[in-house]
Amino acid sequence: MTPHLVKIETTPDLVDQVYRSLLDAISEGLLKPGQRVMQEDIATQLSVSRQPVLQALRLLKNDGFVLDAPGRGVLVAPLDVSRLMHIYQVRSALDALAARLAARVFYRIDPGLIARGRSAARSGDIKAMMAADAQFHGAIYAASGNPLITQSAQLHWHHIRRAMGAVLQVSTMRESVWDEHEAIAHAIATGNENAAEKLIRQHAEEASMNLSRLMSSAVAQVSSATALPL
Repeated sequence: MTPHLVKIETTPDLVDQVYRSLLDAISEGLLKPGQRVMQEDIATQLSVSRQPVLQALRLLKNDGFVLDAPGRGVLVAPLDVSRLMHIYQVRSALDALAARLAARVFYRIDPGLIARGRSAARSGDIKAMMAADAQFHGAIYAASGNPLITQSAQLHWHHIRRAMGAVLQVSTMRESVWDEHEAIAHAIATGNENAAEKLIRQHAEEASMNLSRLMSSAVAQVSSATALPL
């Protein structure tokens, strides 16, 4: 039986709502890699018919979040670390360009956004932490004045969000992320293009390394648990 999901109302964009509900559950770790997801269970928990669930699961499969499973249902896909490393490389380049352009106009990020991010980190609310992070980077993209940066970043946001959720579930350095964000915001606000670019690249590289360490640790734990005694 899949974990409890919040019920949603029936609207014309029902498939999108089901998709986002399932993606939230995957990103927040409620639906774990390798877990079987049954169409009937999801439909019951969300109080919708099976049809929008079926369509949402097809979209999730196309986007690489679920896989075909033997028998009934689908399986939550494992994190593809190699692909995510490539995505973070692209994100690092986009963020660096956006930060440099935002610094060029001395953009001042709302201090309240950073305060909300710190509050989310202290609360341990994974969904709120991911939302705050998206708002922070989104503000920089918007300030760049280049709409193609936002469009390009959105192409891979769901996969980054899932990776971020996996790291945040076990990270002990949640608030330090917002120290990094605050330093980036200061460099942008003071028009220091070089510092803004350097800091945001380091920020993306650290996120990538955290994910790599997390996955290496998970593989080691699985290998240790399944190793035959000598």
